[in-house]
Amino acid sequence: LLGEKIRYTTERIYGIDISRHQHDIGRRHYGINWRQVRITSLGSKHNTEGLTYPVSFVYIKSTQGITIQNKYFSADYRNCHLQSIRVGAYHFFSTKQDGIEQARYFLQNTCFSHGDMPPMLDVEPSDAQIVQMGGAEALFKQVRLWLQLVEQAVGIRPLIYVNQRFVNMWLTQAPDLKEKYQFWIARYGEYKPDLHL
Repeated sequence: LLGEKIRYTTERIYGIDISRHQHDIGRRHYGINWRQVRITSLGSKHNTEGLTYPVSFVYIKSTQGITIQNKYFSADYRNCHLQSIRVGAYHFFSTKQDGIEQARYFLQNTCFSHGDMPPMLDVEPSDAQIVQMGGAEALFKQVRLWLQLVEQAVGIRPLIYVNQRFVNMWLTQAPDLKEKYQFWIARYGEYKPDLHL
């Protein structure tokens, strides 16, 4: 089975995630016209018949590890609020730093307002990075620490962003996460969900 194939319609809710890569391409810098943000393409596999879709929510990368900040986060966050676009912040998890230190760094450098989307942890390590940090058990220990501290501080249970390969290869070793948390799966075609999406 190939799994579920999404049918794109105007009745669905669409959201995007962004980072500095939507601003800095090569040596050029680009602004975002938040009044006109729409989804104009869903990839070559999906025939949208020229339709565009409004963006109902945006996740903005805020931090990575314990040293990297998105210098555009504050302005993008503010502009989303000005345009009444629901917004949330995410942290890109590093396998080289402690989960608690990463959570503190995220909390110190991120804006949160009532009504925002839940904070999100982006977990996309390579197999080699997981092995290098001591395996899946070590990875999930640090991920749990980040999730617990951020939930305590913000009062909202975070989401977890992963790709389907990570779900298939590694997430079976963390059934508690599959049960307790909701996921955003980076889906590049069909997917086989057995998670709370």
